[in-house]
Amino acid sequence: MKVNTDGVLLAVLCNSFKPSRILDIGTGTGLISLMLAQRFDHAKIDAVEIDESAAATAGMNFGNSKFSSNLKIISSSIGDYFMNSNESYDMIVSNPPFFINSLRSDSPKKDVARHTDIDFFETILNSSESHLTENGSLWLILPLDTSQMIKMIKTSKGSIRLQNEILISSFSDSVPHRSVLKFGFGGAEALVQNFVIYEKQGVYSNEYRELLSDFFTIF
Repeated sequence: MKVNTDGVLLAVLCNSFKPSRILDIGTGTGLISLMLAQRFDHAKIDAVEIDESAAATAGMNFGNSKFSSNLKIISSSIGDYFMNSNESYDMIVSNPPFFINSLRSDSPKKDVARHTDIDFFETILNSSESHLTENGSLWLILPLDTSQMIKMIKTSKGSIRLQNEILISSFSDSVPHRSVLKFGFGGAEALVQNFVIYEKQGVYSNEYRELLSDFFTIF
């Protein structure tokens, strides 16, 4: 789980006006943090990862990049990190595990990365409120069924609210399979947008090419 479309899309679709502090929850091997460091070259980025080997790999990747001075790896669960941190962030991002109540794999490492329960998302949503700046935002990428559950959590409690939803489809006539959610303080009804990955089989859309041209050598 080193480079995947979900992580890449979250890294280019999330946005904030000149963020100075960013938190990446469940950074894995550091892909999203590295892309954000390239996009926001003045931002300081904390990357939290519970899996020790993944955290070690992320630390190595950070150290080998020209953005190393802006990146910090933290080997910890997000619950422990939030409990022991007083930091505030302009942007919090996460490509979290989302296979809730589904059959677990035979690999403990994959289970940690792919499976969680409602408590995990409640921790992210509720704790983020205490760690976002006034104009800060929380960005998540999720399957559609999981995103519906997340939106229901925030409907019933908390002061941050859904501000933006980006529905991601493989093709223009495909049913969306991922949702990027942006939460923040205040705002009116959430803005809903669409994003298409492919123009046709094997051909990326112009919007995908434009967003990824600074990151993918194939473009």
